[in-house]
Order: sequence, then C-alpha cells, then structure tokens
Amino acid sequence: MTKKLRIKLVVSIITILFVFVAYSGVSIWSFSNNFQLVKSDVAVVLGAAAWDSEPSPVLRERINHAIWLYENGYVDNIIFTGGKGSGDQYAESEVARGYAIQRNVDPDHIFIETKSKITEENLTYAYEIAVENHFTTFTIVSDPLHMKRAMLMAKQTGMDAYSSPTQSSAYKSLNSKIPFFLRELFFYVGYIFSLPFR
Repeated sequence: MTKKLRIKLVVSIITILFVFVAYSGVSIWSFSNNFQLVKSDVAVVLGAAAWDSEPSPVLRERINHAIWLYENGYVDNIIFTGGKGSGDQYAESEVARGYAIQRNVDPDHIFIETKSKITEENLTYAYEIAVENHFTTFTIVSDPLHMKRAMLMAKQTGMDAYSSPTQSSAYKSLNSKIPFFLRELFFYVGYIFSLPFR
C-alpha cells in the first residue's frame, strides 16, 4: 500500500469515527426526551449515590419519579438497584427502599438488589429478581441523558422495556448537563464497540 493510500485510509477511518461519535451524541441528547407512559409490571430504578442513610439529589429524584409512576398506576412494583459504595453503611437500594416506604409505597411491592456497581449490573440483577417474580414488562427510570445507554443495555439483558426519564433531574443547568453528557457519550460509544465481543 502506498503512502498516499495509507493516508486516505486513516483519514477515512477518522471521518467515520467522528461521524459515529457525533451521531451517538445527537442520539443520546434527543433520546433524553423519550418519555413513555406505558403500563408495566415493574419500574427498575437505576442506582445513584446515597449519602449515609439519605439519597443523594440524583437518587432522590429517580426514586420520586418511580413513586409517581407507582401512585398513578403505571407500575405495580418497583425494583431499586445499587450496592454499597466504598465505606458506605447502606446500599443505594436499601436507602431508596427506606425513602419510598416513608412515602407510603407498600413494602410488599418493593424489591432490591444490593450487589451492583455499574448500570449493566443494575439491570442484570434487577432482571434476575424480575424472573423470580414473573415480571415481564419493565419501565426503566434514570436521568434523561442516561436513558439511551440504559435502554440499550436493558434490551441486551432481555427486558421488554420502556423509557421513563425522571422529569425532575438534578442535572438541570448546562454546567451540570454537559459533563454528564460527555461521560455518557464515552460510555455509550464504548458499550457499542464492546457488543461484538459479548
């Protein structure tokens, strides 16, 4: 291969990668508004940080959204996900369950997993709970810019899932949205490239 052809090939690869990343970014941002109000068996609330026995603002708004879905009859049950962070006394899901019970969600309709550390594990362990309890339809709850990756992972897990981003996300300003968006873009692109090896 001549030097000229090699340069053309490298330029072509870089162009394709740039277009793919740009398309992914637009897709993540536009999908964040995909709010599906569909009746399902269970809401799966993706984990976020807990501060001792209290949910962080991000986790709190995810829980609040799941409670709203439950109170308005869109889901019959809730699965809270998330394990313990380093040095934490309680798992994220344990904190979420306590918060929901204090707000009159029936404990019999709440399920938790306490092992997960990342989004893919949130969904994998939640699906195991769902199978045990014969839940077949899912509403995925997280922050808007997290939904594109979360929904792709949910479908890869085998879930018949609907998107329900919290409408009161703690990420409101551009100063908070942009870093979250860039993080999601990085992880989304990485996940896409990893799929052929799974």
